[in-house]
Amino acid sequence: MPTAKRIPQRTCVGCRATGGKRDFVRVVKTPDGSVQIDPGGKANGRGAYICSKPSCWEDALTKDRLARALRTAISPDVRAELRRFGEQLVLETATVEN
Repeated sequence: MPTAKRIPQRTCVGCRATGGKRDFVRVVKTPDGSVQIDPGGKANGRGAYICSKPSCWEDALTKDRLARALRTAISPDVRAELRRFGEQLVLETATVEN
């Protein structure tokens, strides 16, 4: 009997929901200390995952859950960029569902 392929499980830093790695967006703190979106999910550095719900992005950014998960301070400019990305992601998801 063949074994089933294991799907990596990740946890959203906003809502603590678990799911497959591809169900989340990865945010990474690179070795040089910058914080950025990792669309491929394979960039070097410490990563954290956020699902596409607006409340998750808001909680992750305003309650410093993302900063705590990445073990770094997030500058206001980067925080604003991440917030815009989260809003754009939510709009794209809503467009696809309709």
